[in-house]
Amino acid sequence: MSSFGETVRRIMLERGVSQNRLAGLARFDKGYLSKVINGRKVPTEAVARACDAALGADGEIIAAMHLDTAAAREARPWQTADLIEQVHASEISVRTLEQVETAVFELCCEYPHAEAAELRREAHRWLGRLAEALRRPLGLRQRQVLLTHAGQLALLASCLEYDLGLRVAAEATRTAARQLAHESGNGELLAWAHEMGAWFALTQGRYADVLAEAEAGVLAGLNSSVAVQLLAQRAKALARMGDTTAVRSTLEEGAQRLGALPPPARPEHHFHVDPGKWDFYAMDAYRLAGDDTRASRHATEVLRTSAGPGGVERSPMRAAEARLTLGVVAARAGDLERAVHHGVAALEGERRSLPSLVMVASELESVLHARYPGEQSTQDFSTRLREVVRA
Repeated sequence: MSSFGETVRRIMLERGVSQNRLAGLARFDKGYLSKVINGRKVPTEAVARACDAALGADGEIIAAMHLDTAAAREARPWQTADLIEQVHASEISVRTLEQVETAVFELCCEYPHAEAAELRREAHRWLGRLAEALRRPLGLRQRQVLLTHAGQLALLASCLEYDLGLRVAAEATRTAARQLAHESGNGELLAWAHEMGAWFALTQGRYADVLAEAEAGVLAGLNSSVAVQLLAQRAKALARMGDTTAVRSTLEEGAQRLGALPPPARPEHHFHVDPGKWDFYAMDAYRLAGDDTRASRHATEVLRTSAGPGGVERSPMRAAEARLTLGVVAARAGDLERAVHHGVAALEGERRSLPSLVMVASELESVLHARYPGEQSTQDFSTRLREVVRA
């Protein structure tokens, strides 16, 4: 699954640029470039930056190259899906049902700050317990509840896998979770599966798929908070497609829906949409739309609400993207030092969602190389981003 090749081909089609023409613009041998685009050779940073600049891709192609590098580390992509299959084929003791519900809820609350690999191992442990807890058949209602808890746990595992750059595993797990949602008859769970599909598609540059997943998800979870997050993903895709008018109307609709909902008791729960998330989504959309004033204002608010006691950030992944947004704004304003300062700070956090981080960091990298190509600070930022991807 080559994100780089798919992204280059899509943007070539959008720009009306042939492969031969791209080879000339990027100054690479057309035969070599063909092999890279078709997945027969691994793309280098030089090829990615040249193609990104030649096609005016604003970092999309650079991000795709980085994500392919990260995904190459994947060794056992079906691990979580296999565990879920065992759960699906089993029943669980009624006595453990309440324990499972509590555990899944608390695990979802740990998502924003817990170390991703460790939390994934804990999710696997619970999936293993579910698989091994075969006792006797449950009643229909009990089975539906169990399927819902298993599906939510699967979605959490899929999020963590995607955060770690395990693209194939994450999609396999999300597909299994979607099946659990169908069988449990839980529309909200199904909507979250669509929301994750929209997120995956967004970071892979498949913007039409984002819109399709968002539409399907809103229909499935019409009266729940997930509809707000689906609208946010739609806004992000529209911003990258250049539809500024639709971005604003989508953000307004999402804000209205969010305002009509009661605030969640545990806003740190990953599958609850809290008001603080809206600044995060708006920040991204306005940055892509070129509205630096609004993007900066929302980014500053994200950093403010992420600040916790003793300097510990409540939402380090949101804070990282806020710093990258401020970096992009500073770079556009001609402040290289401040841009790189924000960018490097964003890459230093231990808790990160690699695809989302790389997507936004690559936008900053693209701006730096376009505006300050000969500066050592630009090279330093690229080096640090490369280290994060390959860690």
